[in-house]
Amino acid sequence: MALNKVEICGVDTGSLPRLSHKKSMELLERIKGGDDSAREEFLTGNLRLVLSVIQRFSGRGEQPDDLFQVGCVGLIKALDNFDTSHNVRFSTYAVPMIIGEIRRYLRDNSSVRVTRSMRDTAYRALQVRNALIEKNGLEPRLSEVAKELGIPESEVVFALDAISDPISLNEPIYGDDGDAVYIEDQIRDEGANDELWLDSIALSEGMNRLSERERRIVRLRYFHGRTQTEVADQVGVSQAQVSRLEKAALNKMKRYI
Repeated sequence: MALNKVEICGVDTGSLPRLSHKKSMELLERIKGGDDSAREEFLTGNLRLVLSVIQRFSGRGEQPDDLFQVGCVGLIKALDNFDTSHNVRFSTYAVPMIIGEIRRYLRDNSSVRVTRSMRDTAYRALQVRNALIEKNGLEPRLSEVAKELGIPESEVVFALDAISDPISLNEPIYGDDGDAVYIEDQIRDEGANDELWLDSIALSEGMNRLSERERRIVRLRYFHGRTQTEVADQVGVSQAQVSRLEKAALNKMKRYI
């Protein structure tokens, strides 16, 4: 799908402007102030990002115009949800949003239909997976997910495969001022919403505000699934002290998340 010098949706892709990082930041500041002309200029200046992404989905029998329009929806959503305070390049944030929008479109319009029951099973499996991660702080095995759902492990595998849309993890999607953005850098859970990615950044910031002992307690409790008694043995304090330190650490983190 050669999109560099063709017209898509009435847009001459060969004449699309490029925005420098400095100009992008200036426009984002104006957009925050409600400047509609800056918003239009910013979106137009990032249409090349949409083009770069949809080239990864060539050979699927879809019209470039359709993919471009869907990609633009993802671009708009990315702009509406982007927060400059996290010091993340817009392209890095926008790529997974655009990919997600296109993948949902391809999945919903695929000629190879996935049954409703299989799709429901897949989404339930993703929900259980997320719940187990939140509970134990560890990635669950498929057998654990299957046990929670009360179905054979093979059904979980088939259901998750049915809603997946394979693509090479090593493919560069977009180059922003010389820095390539790769699929493997943007891996995300389709069962999760886009805000979770920014939540992880906020969580990291919150952890950095804790003392070393507080960080160790939080990691053991919520990332490794240890009980307060087990943590007390490892840290060398009483269970009551672990409880008090854990509560104080969580309250401290809440102020930054």
